[in-house]
Amino acid sequence: MAKKKRILLLGCSGSIGVSTLDVVRKHADKFEIVGLACGKRYEAMLDQVKEFRPKVAAVTDKTAAIEARGLAEPLRTQGIKTEWMFDGAASLIDLAKNLDYDIMLAAVTGAAGLPACLEAAKRGKRLALANKESLVMTGPILTDICRKTGAELLPVDSEHSAIFQCLRGEDHGEIKRVILTASGGPFRTTPISDLKNVTVQQALKHPTWQMGPKITIDSATLFNKALEVVEARWLFDLTRQQIDAVIHPQSVIHSMVEFVDHSIIAQLGPTDMKIPIQYALSYPHRIEASIPPATMKFMGNMTLEEVNYERFPALKLGFEVAAEGGTLGACFNAANEVAVERFLGGDIGYLDIYATVKRVCDAHKNTAHPTLEQVLDADRNAREQARK
Repeated sequence: MAKKKRILLLGCSGSIGVSTLDVVRKHADKFEIVGLACGKRYEAMLDQVKEFRPKVAAVTDKTAAIEARGLAEPLRTQGIKTEWMFDGAASLIDLAKNLDYDIMLAAVTGAAGLPACLEAAKRGKRLALANKESLVMTGPILTDICRKTGAELLPVDSEHSAIFQCLRGEDHGEIKRVILTASGGPFRTTPISDLKNVTVQQALKHPTWQMGPKITIDSATLFNKALEVVEARWLFDLTRQQIDAVIHPQSVIHSMVEFVDHSIIAQLGPTDMKIPIQYALSYPHRIEASIPPATMKFMGNMTLEEVNYERFPALKLGFEVAAEGGTLGACFNAANEVAVERFLGGDIGYLDIYATVKRVCDAHKNTAHPTLEQVLDADRNAREQARK
């Protein structure tokens, strides 16, 4: 890694973005930030621009962009020559399409990051993907582009990074199944009859991971694991029968792969996203981490449980979506985004998240081999139906 790798970071003010900058700060001799983009939290990005001095910085939220214009100008008097973009979501596409970079780390939540991911793939760049929605919505489209251009598609999700690491040097044809692990979230042992009374505050208290609000709610419902099932299908070119999931409350085992001889390889480590982020940036090399190592005490009490699909019906639906393919993935993801947003806003109850997504998916007319336009239409229609 003699030459510094240039990184375009989309979603720099979120938890993944902040952790990415911690990795870059630790390994400033190996990486440099050339582009930053955020949504609403532009104040945090202003400090990041002062420290990392990227060539370009973008604020994609329209209201935030108006506020940020006045704050960005004084930086020029400090000798910071960063170019600013305030063109909304179009800025992400522009950065992915035109900026000179080696790696794009996509940490924008939801479907908003999809077009930029496709642009990075078209340019043959390394795409470090923390945006699982891109594969859920356009798995066959994105992976096909990567095959044609030679773009590297590396997962940043801890579970998919674990699978990626377990498969390193292995024969893909010898995979029996991949086993995604889920902590079970804050309601793993809550009586099912009490779930109807769950509050937003309770759902945001994840027992092992510190994450943004949307992914934290998804971790409580296990919609995150359902999305990961669909993502794994396309990322590793698997059938539905080759994907499984278990509950692992300690979150020490990040995922496992079972081979045809029934050998199982697992990837273990601390619950810190800097590890998969760093691996996606430094691959094929491993470099020193900036977090404490795991201890025997940390690894000494590990349990695995079967998934209770009555408690977590979202995961069962995720397996069905993975098997079906087509535009159903986009529908599934969009309906969940709207339902979670409404739950966080206090408009619907906790159990209404699944009920909303199930109704929208049941009504969806699937297109098996869609174009990008058909995927985006499915996304828009699902959002409209979910809001109703």
